[in-house]
Amino acid sequence: MKIPVFGGSKQKKSKSSGRKSQIKIQPLNRWHPRTRQLVDWTVTVGSVLLCLLMLPSRLPGMELLGIGPNWLLIWVVAWSVKRSVFAGALAGIVLGLLQDALTSPNPTHAVTLGIVGMLTGLIQKQRFIQEDFISIALIVFVMAFVAETIFGLELTLMGDRKTEYIWAYYQRVALASAILSSLWAPVVYYPLNRWWQQIKFLEQS
Repeated sequence: MKIPVFGGSKQKKSKSSGRKSQIKIQPLNRWHPRTRQLVDWTVTVGSVLLCLLMLPSRLPGMELLGIGPNWLLIWVVAWSVKRSVFAGALAGIVLGLLQDALTSPNPTHAVTLGIVGMLTGLIQKQRFIQEDFISIALIVFVMAFVAETIFGLELTLMGDRKTEYIWAYYQRVALASAILSSLWAPVVYYPLNRWWQQIKFLEQS
């Protein structure tokens, strides 16, 4: 007497359904150039919007003396490190204007981030520093100090606050922002740089 097997059909169905559920994504080199360009712009703009949304957030490990990482500054450094001085300055100005729209246009962040993008492009152009995580963190650390110093100068030129209070406050702000921004810089730099490298390689091939 043969005992009927009830599990065979289920196993076959599960295997066939598992095969059907697998979605095959073609490699980037097989994508249409316009599709790649559209996805590239989507990734770039999406990363900017994500950094804008992260600015006011204070998650655990992202705060020091009430100051969080300067995500837009990190993005500008990641963008400018392999691009021209003009491209870096332009990106910094645009992101600075976006930050002004969320905070206050007086004083403006467009000047500080524009100078950061320009200086980052100059550093990479002269090849003073090799490109790795430590170098990127060091660049972000220095640029955070530069940005906060310029912002403090803008507040001083406005003349509506006492100079000693401004610099006493921004010394702490600059140090906290520089430390946190340099620590979190690889989180932004690594995925964006890898994506931009792949797109650039495909465009040149």
